[in-house]
Amino acid sequence: MNSDSDLQIAGDLFEVPHLLQPAREHPETVAEFVGLARSIAADRSQWEHLVEYDATTRWYHRLRTGPGYEVWLLSWVPGQGSGLHDHGLSSGVLALLQGELTERTEGGVRALGTGAQRVFAPGYVHEVVNDSLEPAVSLHVYFPGLTEMPMHTPTCSVADGAEGAAADATV
Repeated sequence: MNSDSDLQIAGDLFEVPHLLQPAREHPETVAEFVGLARSIAADRSQWEHLVEYDATTRWYHRLRTGPGYEVWLLSWVPGQGSGLHDHGLSSGVLALLQGELTERTEGGVRALGTGAQRVFAPGYVHEVVNDSLEPAVSLHVYFPGLTEMPMHTPTCSVADGAEGAAADATV
Protein backbone atom coordinates (compact mmCIF):
# COMPACT_ATOMS: atom_id res chain seq x y z
CA MET A 1 0.00 0.00 0.00
CA ASN A 2 1.35 3.40 -0.98
CA SER A 3 1.08 5.92 1.85
CA ASP A 4 2.20 8.90 -0.22
CA SER A 5 -0.47 11.56 -0.28
CA ASP A 6 -0.84 14.08 -3.08
CA LEU A 7 0.61 16.69 -0.74
CA GLN A 8 3.67 14.57 -0.01
CA ILE A 9 4.23 13.95 -3.71
CA ALA A 10 3.58 17.48 -5.04
CA GLY A 11 4.40 19.54 -2.00
CA ASP A 12 2.37 22.51 -0.84
CA LEU A 13 0.90 24.08 -3.99
CA PHE A 14 0.77 27.47 -2.29
CA GLU A 15 4.53 27.34 -1.95
CA VAL A 16 5.01 26.71 -5.66
CA PRO A 17 3.89 29.97 -7.34
CA HIS A 18 4.28 28.68 -10.89
CA LEU A 19 1.54 26.09 -10.23
CA LEU A 20 -0.99 28.69 -9.09
CA GLN A 21 -3.42 30.33 -11.49
CA PRO A 22 -2.76 34.08 -11.62
CA ALA A 23 -5.56 36.17 -10.16
CA ARG A 24 -7.72 37.63 -12.91
CA GLU A 25 -8.08 41.37 -13.10
CA HIS A 26 -11.64 41.02 -14.44
CA PRO A 27 -14.32 38.36 -13.89
CA GLU A 28 -14.99 35.85 -16.66
CA THR A 29 -17.35 33.24 -15.20
CA VAL A 30 -20.84 33.50 -13.72
CA ALA A 31 -19.41 32.69 -10.29
CA GLU A 32 -16.84 35.47 -10.66
CA PHE A 33 -19.55 37.98 -11.66
CA VAL A 34 -21.57 36.94 -8.60
CA GLY A 35 -18.41 37.41 -6.53
CA LEU A 36 -17.91 40.87 -8.03
CA ALA A 37 -21.48 41.84 -7.11
CA ARG A 38 -21.00 40.50 -3.57
CA SER A 39 -17.71 42.35 -3.06
CA ILE A 40 -19.17 45.66 -4.25
CA ALA A 41 -22.29 45.15 -2.11
CA ALA A 42 -20.15 44.44 0.95
CA ASP A 43 -18.10 47.63 0.53
CA ARG A 44 -20.59 50.48 0.95
CA SER A 45 -17.80 53.02 0.41
CA GLN A 46 -17.79 52.03 -3.29
CA TRP A 47 -21.40 53.02 -3.90
CA GLU A 48 -23.22 54.67 -0.98
CA HIS A 49 -21.97 58.22 -1.66
CA LEU A 50 -23.13 57.99 -5.31
CA VAL A 51 -26.78 57.12 -4.67
CA GLU A 52 -29.40 59.69 -5.62
CA TYR A 53 -33.19 59.43 -5.56
CA ASP A 54 -35.42 60.82 -8.29
CA ALA A 55 -39.18 60.95 -7.77
CA THR A 56 -39.90 61.16 -11.52
CA THR A 57 -37.80 58.26 -12.83
CA ARG A 58 -35.51 55.50 -11.66
CA TRP A 59 -32.02 56.88 -11.10
CA TYR A 60 -29.06 54.91 -12.42
CA HIS A 61 -25.30 55.30 -12.56
CA ARG A 62 -22.74 53.14 -14.36
CA LEU A 63 -20.38 52.20 -11.56
CA ARG A 64 -17.77 50.18 -13.41
CA THR A 65 -16.93 48.66 -16.77
CA GLY A 66 -14.49 46.01 -17.86
CA PRO A 67 -13.86 43.85 -20.87
CA GLY A 68 -17.25 42.39 -21.70
CA TYR A 69 -19.19 43.58 -18.65
CA GLU A 70 -20.60 46.61 -16.87
CA VAL A 71 -21.89 47.33 -13.38
CA TRP A 72 -24.85 49.65 -12.74
CA LEU A 73 -26.16 51.19 -9.53
CA LEU A 74 -29.92 51.94 -9.44
CA SER A 75 -32.20 53.58 -6.92
CA TRP A 76 -35.92 53.01 -6.64
CA VAL A 77 -38.34 55.22 -4.70
CA PRO A 78 -41.65 53.67 -3.62
CA GLY A 79 -43.83 52.82 -6.61
CA GLN A 80 -41.08 52.87 -9.23
CA GLY A 81 -40.65 49.85 -11.47
CA SER A 82 -38.78 48.65 -14.51
CA GLY A 83 -41.69 47.45 -16.60
CA LEU A 84 -41.67 43.90 -17.96
CA HIS A 85 -38.43 43.43 -19.90
CA ASP A 86 -35.49 41.20 -20.74
CA HIS A 87 -31.82 42.04 -21.23
CA GLY A 88 -31.31 40.93 -24.82
CA LEU A 89 -28.14 38.88 -25.19
CA SER A 90 -26.83 39.81 -21.74
CA SER A 91 -26.75 37.60 -18.66
CA GLY A 92 -26.73 39.30 -15.31
CA VAL A 93 -26.63 39.48 -11.57
CA LEU A 94 -29.06 41.64 -9.60
CA ALA A 95 -28.04 42.33 -5.99
CA LEU A 96 -30.21 44.28 -3.57
CA LEU A 97 -27.99 46.65 -1.59
CA GLN A 98 -30.69 48.18 0.62
CA GLY A 99 -34.45 48.16 0.92
CA GLU A 100 -36.96 45.80 -0.66
CA LEU A 101 -37.94 45.09 -4.25
CA THR A 102 -40.47 42.74 -5.82
CA GLU A 103 -39.56 40.66 -8.87
CA ARG A 104 -42.44 39.48 -11.05
CA THR A 105 -42.05 36.79 -13.70
CA GLU A 106 -44.45 34.55 -15.57
CA GLY A 107 -43.59 31.92 -12.95
CA GLY A 108 -44.49 34.01 -9.93
CA VAL A 109 -43.59 36.79 -7.54
CA ARG A 110 -40.50 36.97 -5.39
CA ALA A 111 -39.80 39.47 -2.59
CA LEU A 112 -36.17 40.57 -2.52
CA GLY A 113 -34.69 42.01 0.66
CA THR A 114 -31.32 43.55 1.38
CA GLY A 115 -28.60 41.05 0.48
CA ALA A 116 -30.71 39.08 -2.01
CA GLN A 117 -29.10 38.19 -5.32
CA ARG A 118 -30.61 36.90 -8.56
CA VAL A 119 -28.73 35.47 -11.52
CA PHE A 120 -30.34 35.40 -14.94
CA ALA A 121 -29.56 34.25 -18.47
CA PRO A 122 -30.14 36.04 -21.78
CA GLY A 123 -33.83 36.40 -22.60
CA TYR A 124 -35.01 36.12 -18.98
CA VAL A 125 -38.20 38.21 -18.73
CA HIS A 126 -39.05 39.96 -15.47
CA GLU A 127 -40.32 43.14 -13.90
CA VAL A 128 -38.77 44.70 -10.80
CA VAL A 129 -40.83 47.08 -8.65
CA ASN A 130 -40.44 48.89 -5.35
CA ASP A 131 -43.72 47.97 -3.67
CA SER A 132 -42.47 49.07 -0.26
CA LEU A 133 -42.77 52.42 1.50
CA GLU A 134 -38.97 52.99 1.63
CA PRO A 135 -36.41 53.65 -1.12
CA ALA A 136 -34.29 50.77 -2.40
CA VAL A 137 -30.85 50.51 -4.03
CA SER A 138 -29.77 47.70 -6.34
CA LEU A 139 -26.62 46.68 -8.18
CA HIS A 140 -26.76 45.14 -11.67
CA VAL A 141 -23.88 43.35 -13.38
CA TYR A 142 -24.41 42.62 -17.09
CA PHE A 143 -22.18 40.38 -19.19
CA PRO A 144 -21.75 41.16 -21.97
CA GLY A 145 -22.54 44.80 -21.32
CA LEU A 146 -26.19 45.76 -21.72
CA THR A 147 -26.95 46.89 -25.28
CA GLU A 148 -30.71 46.41 -25.31
CA MET A 149 -33.61 46.04 -22.92
CA PRO A 150 -36.66 44.93 -24.91
CA MET A 151 -39.97 45.67 -23.21
CA HIS A 152 -42.74 43.05 -23.09
CA THR A 153 -46.51 43.15 -22.77
CA PRO A 154 -47.59 41.73 -19.39
CA THR A 155 -49.51 38.47 -19.41
CA CYS A 156 -52.25 37.78 -16.87
CA SER A 157 -49.97 35.70 -14.63
CA VAL A 158 -47.29 38.41 -14.44
CA ALA A 159 -49.78 41.23 -13.98
CA ASP A 160 -51.73 39.30 -11.34
CA GLY A 161 -48.60 38.12 -9.52
CA ALA A 162 -49.25 34.39 -9.80
CA GLU A 163 -47.31 32.27 -7.36
CA GLY A 164 -44.63 29.91 -8.59
CA ALA A 165 -40.91 29.39 -8.92
CA ALA A 166 -38.84 31.90 -10.81
CA ALA A 167 -36.93 30.65 -13.84
CA ASP A 168 -33.52 31.86 -12.73
CA ALA A 169 -31.26 30.80 -9.89
CA THR A 170 -30.99 32.40 -6.49
CA VAL A 171 -27.42 32.65 -5.32
